[in-house]
Amino acid sequence: MSRSEAVRDFYEKMPYPAPLTNLDAHRDLYKNPLRRRAEFHLMWPAKEPTGNRDILIAGCGTSQAARYALREPDARITAIDISDASLRHTRDLQRKYRLGNLELHRLPIERVREIGRSFDLVVCTGVLHHLHDPDSGLRALRDVLRQGGAMRLMVYASYGRAGIYVMQEYCRLLEIDPTATDLQTLGAALKALPADHPISGLLRRSKDFWRPEAMADALLHPQDRAYTVPEVYAWLDRCGLTFGRWIEQAPYLAQCGILATSPHASRVAALPPRQQHAAVELFRGTMVSHGFIAYRDDGAGESQPITFIGDRWRGYVPIALPWTVCVRERLPPGSVAVLINQSHTFTDLILTVDAFEDRLLGAIDGNRTLGEILQIASHERDSERRALRFFERLWAYDQIVFDASRSA
Repeated sequence: MSRSEAVRDFYEKMPYPAPLTNLDAHRDLYKNPLRRRAEFHLMWPAKEPTGNRDILIAGCGTSQAARYALREPDARITAIDISDASLRHTRDLQRKYRLGNLELHRLPIERVREIGRSFDLVVCTGVLHHLHDPDSGLRALRDVLRQGGAMRLMVYASYGRAGIYVMQEYCRLLEIDPTATDLQTLGAALKALPADHPISGLLRRSKDFWRPEAMADALLHPQDRAYTVPEVYAWLDRCGLTFGRWIEQAPYLAQCGILATSPHASRVAALPPRQQHAAVELFRGTMVSHGFIAYRDDGAGESQPITFIGDRWRGYVPIALPWTVCVRERLPPGSVAVLINQSHTFTDLILTVDAFEDRLLGAIDGNRTLGEILQIASHERDSERRALRFFERLWAYDQIVFDASRSA
């Protein structure tokens, strides 16, 4: 059996993620137009939101394509997967929610060109690292991405998965299979591991790991590889793509979180972006995945033009991310609020807010530009410098995205 056949056989026996039968909560989340607008400007800060997009979900699994079709009713969603079981679960959701904008194909990523179409957005999360030749798969996706389109990708990260690869080798030596009995005994064995085993920290942090299908996907998968930050950049370079941004960028930035208090903070911050992100990955040491946005390398203009140099930033419209929360109890001294992005897995990435900053925060409505918001605080001493620094921090800490279409 070839590696690709082994991967397909694995997912026929153990569909992942666990199949869903109800997407009502997801549908209700995206009734909020600011959520859709924030998602759009995460990928295209300088463009005005448009409907009628062509979206490809490459390696759609059991429900991802249905979720995109439900929340993007004006878009045309095309989904591919090699697993009949995954596609069957997706078709069940398609029928239940009458998703006429969803089209499904059983097709490997490497053959995506056979569809004969191009796309504004390509989504491929948790798939390319399972291919025998990830370069071939990424190049195939690049070939069907339109100029000006965006690619949303996620692959495994090397350092945070070190314990997983130790246990994968353990499972191979014992010839553990993804059967109910073997998974039950494997779960019991994991609970008996020494507290300082390389995988123990991940087991404590992960809510999903103990589900049988998640355990099998992590430890019994026939094929996967992981990437360091430099390897991600080199991979994109080889495959005709440019790096846009990390989906959550704060974990990679020297000015965010615990690294900002380190004696090396200024030295790391002085590095070029690629080296800075690589250094922060090494400093943190436990990243298990990299989620990022990429673009074709032959696109016109900057795809992620956000900068606070010059005056262009005055035309940016800040949009608060709906998945962040504002805490106003049990606060650090001098703070009136603490902001937390619930997507962050590192608990040090909280942003404290003082009274001046809180007034600026309250002025964010998705319509006012930074220039207009600054007028609210213009009577304060040194207000513009303080306000600009605060908005830079909000952006770095993944609390806001910018609609920069007016500036563009």
